[in-house]
Amino acid sequence: MNIIDMRCRPAFLHDFFGKTPGTPEYEVVRWLNRRVGTRGDDKHFIRSSNPEGFLAEVKEAGLSKAVIVGRHTPNQHLPNDTIHEIANADPVFLGVGSVDPVLQGRDAALVEADRAIRILGLRGINLEPGFGTLPRHPDDPAYFPIYDLCQDLNVPVFLMSGPTTPDPRFNDPSGLAKVAQAFPRLKIAAYHGYWPNNEAAIGLAFRYENIHLIPDMYLFQVGSTLMVQAANSFMSDQLLFGSSYPFRPIRQSIEDFQLLGFSDQILERLLYGNASRLLGL
Repeated sequence: MNIIDMRCRPAFLHDFFGKTPGTPEYEVVRWLNRRVGTRGDDKHFIRSSNPEGFLAEVKEAGLSKAVIVGRHTPNQHLPNDTIHEIANADPVFLGVGSVDPVLQGRDAALVEADRAIRILGLRGINLEPGFGTLPRHPDDPAYFPIYDLCQDLNVPVFLMSGPTTPDPRFNDPSGLAKVAQAFPRLKIAAYHGYWPNNEAAIGLAFRYENIHLIPDMYLFQVGSTLMVQAANSFMSDQLLFGSSYPFRPIRQSIEDFQLLGFSDQILERLLYGNASRLLGL
């Protein structure tokens, strides 16, 4: 079966992903792996501490494509050129760029987003409204120029969400309604699926077909039944697989995903087809 992992990052990319043993960040990665249900070795991610190990990890897991996601926040910057370099190392890799129009300013962010797509060949733009020094919601006007550009370029916008948002009040999906209304041709995808606010996120996906959910490692937490039920009914074209590696093993995540109760008729779409369409493959 063809599989696209929509959220897959190597440890060597940043200390945040467990790059350096003996650091607090390394121990946090181990802790989070246990927290999200890793079976066995909670240090599995050290294999990806170099490019060769990461490639072997992805290939042995059986992925058709692994999507490496950039970040641009006040606390972490993974430059688009770095994502491009990793994505170009092997055809199995794809990259998603990132900008922050608040930090960079509107014009600079637009130029960089355009460069990331047109010049570097990255497949979309990641935004993290809730992770700013002053947290924001996705319908904040600061992000509208980026939405407009991505709609014109026909590439998806990815929005970071979830319980790691510093202020949980900004892990609220309701603002997506205004974005979906204002940009009906924009492909919107929410990493972490706004967990644990599953019901609200699913309700928005019901109303707006251009909203996609990538719950990744949180799909294996309490509340996953709602996502499975939604995918087995109206949301079969709007849910995508992600392992969230290195915070969860790739192969284990694939196996666990297939045991959640998704209908056999939609598994190919969830693991490959929806991502392929979203990314324009």
